Amino acid sequence: MGLKIGDQVPELSLKDEGDNEFSFRNTDKAIVVYFYPKDFTPGCTKEACGFRDSYEDFRDIGAEVIGVSSDSQESHSRFKAKHQLPFFLLSDPEKKARNAFGVKSNLLGLLPGRETFVFNKAGKLIFRFNSLNSSKHIDEALKALRENLQN
Repeated sequence: MGLKIGDQVPELSLKDEGDNEFSFRNTDKAIVVYFYPKDFTPGCTKEACGFRDSYEDFRDIGAEVIGVSSDSQESHSRFKAKHQLPFFLLSDPEKKARNAFGVKSNLLGLLPGRETFVFNKAGKLIFRFNSLNSSKHIDEALKALRENLQN
């Protein structure tokens, strides 16, 4: 089923690439949580670098970007360093977050899904976007945040 517009961000914590516990509910900022299949693959690298290149736009709006995949913390650490990613990468090997958010698999269940969730400062889901096209996620998330700030 998964999250619907207006739902609260799940009460859940995962470890980041530096072995720090990150709680989705323990923030006073809007958050953009993007789920991606795998570190170092072409589409995921393009998506991560797209979020990196637009990171200041997200920060200017008052939002934090968080990437989530089932890769290990060590893989995330290498991926983050290689591509100079300024945001958190969370490790979800048991798919706790993927299941709590309701991210579906793509390509007949062969690939973990690529989906982006945007939550306002109050932790309410304002936008959900699912597309294999990695570059669309950045623009759609920024658009949703900008529209929400005007309301």
